[in-house]
Amino acid sequence: MSNDVVIQVSDLTKFYGKILAVDHIKFEVKKGEIFGLLGPNGAGKTTTIRMLTGLSEPTEGKASILGFDINSEIVEAKRHIGVVPETSNLYDELSSVDNLLFMAKLYGVPRAQRRKRAEELLKTFRLYERKDSQFHTLSRGMKRALTIAAALIHDPEILFLDEPTVGLDVVAARSLRNLIANLRQQGITILLTTHYLEEADLLCDRVAILVKGRIVKVDTPRVLKTTAEEESVIEISIDGDVSKLVEDLTDRLPRVKIVAVDRNKVRIYGGILNDVYDKVFRLARDKDIVIRSVNSIKPSLEDAFIKITGLSPTVMAIEKGGR
Repeated sequence: MSNDVVIQVSDLTKFYGKILAVDHIKFEVKKGEIFGLLGPNGAGKTTTIRMLTGLSEPTEGKASILGFDINSEIVEAKRHIGVVPETSNLYDELSSVDNLLFMAKLYGVPRAQRRKRAEELLKTFRLYERKDSQFHTLSRGMKRALTIAAALIHDPEILFLDEPTVGLDVVAARSLRNLIANLRQQGITILLTTHYLEEADLLCDRVAILVKGRIVKVDTPRVLKTTAEEESVIEISIDGDVSKLVEDLTDRLPRVKIVAVDRNKVRIYGGILNDVYDKVFRLARDKDIVIRSVNSIKPSLEDAFIKITGLSPTVMAIEKGGR
C-alpha cells in the first residue's frame, strides 16, 4: 500500500444467507480526499461501511485502514476513524454537550481535554448556543451536525459518513455539505455513501458507482461526465405527461436511450442531432403535443450514471422504505 492510500479494499464480499449484498469490490481511498460510494438504495453501500468499520464481518476478501487489517486489527483501526451512521447513535435525553462528553469518554479522550474538545466542536458546527438543549429538541439538520461532531470528538484521521444529508431539507443539506467540505480542508479523509447524484458531484474527489453489490466504475466526477460527452443529450419539455411521448419516441428512435426526467420532461441520449430533432417535431405535430422547450445540454453526473449503469435517475430518488 502506497503512503498516500489510507483505505485499501480487495475482493470484499458479504453474503446474508444466500443473498449476495457486496460482490468482490475493490477500491482505494487516498489521504485527504472525499471518496463517495454512489448508488441506489440496496446497492451495498451501507454494508460496505459496516464491514470497514467492524460492525459486520466480511464473508470473503480483505481490507485495511491505515495499514490495519479489518479482520485482525479492527480495534487498532477504530482508534483512527470516526463513524456517522445513517441513523443517529446519540441520546435523546442528553444535552448536546453531554452527548459529546459521553462520546469523548467512550473514545478514550483524556478527561482534562473532553470539555474543551466538545466546546470547540460545538462552535465549529454552529451548535454552541444549543449546547444545553436536549438532543430530541434539535432540528434534523442540527441532529445530523451533532452526530458528525460526536464522530470527530477523538480527532480521527478518517471519517465514514453514511448518507449524510438524507431526510434533510434543502437549506440544512447545503449547510451540512459545506461543513463536510470544510472537514476535508482540515485534512480529514472522508468516505461517504450517497444516492444523491448532485451531492456526489459537489463533494467527492472520486466516486465509485455501486450497483447490486458490484462496483461498475471508479473515477472523478469530471472524468465520469466525459463518458457521456461523446453522445448528444437533448432535453425536451412538453405540456402534459411525457409517458406517451417516451413510448412513441422509442418506436421512432430505436437506437437511442430515452429517459423521463420528470412528469413533463424527457431526455434523449445519442443519435444524429438533425435526425432526432426531425423525428421529435414530426411526432409533436402528428400527436398534437405542445413542446415548451428543446435544449441540447452538457452532460451531468446524472447523464454519466445513466449511461454507465443503464438505470433511470428515478431509481436513485427512491428513499429507503420506498418513500
